[in-house]
Amino acid sequence: MEIITHQAIEPSLCGVPQQVEKGYSRVTLRTSQAMAADHMGLVHGGFIFGLADYAAMIAVNHPNVVLGAADVKFLKPVRVDETVVAEARVEEPQGKKQWVAVSVSNQKDIVFQGMFTCFILEHHVLETRP
Repeated sequence: MEIITHQAIEPSLCGVPQQVEKGYSRVTLRTSQAMAADHMGLVHGGFIFGLADYAAMIAVNHPNVVLGAADVKFLKPVRVDETVVAEARVEEPQGKKQWVAVSVSNQKDIVFQGMFTCFILEHHVLETRP
């Protein structure tokens, strides 16, 4: 399936789509030293959130989808040089409002879970209208 949203995303920061179907996506991210929050190699949670958000956006896969809210839990730490995989599934589509469940895991554990409230707008959020 062709990805028609968030096409300018930098894959090294938000992940590489592996599978995109109607209402579903799987995205992988190889963490890097640039994502480290400290000398121990802990990856800053913002990068994991960015991966999950990107997976949610392409699960919806509409050019004008935006994130309205997120209820998330960071369950385990992620380290530099780990590969994490986000799976996103549209759970409750209600017209322009869609809830997307996202789970991020490494090879052993679920490290992050969240429910993302996404909105499909009539036009791009930055587009000015008279």
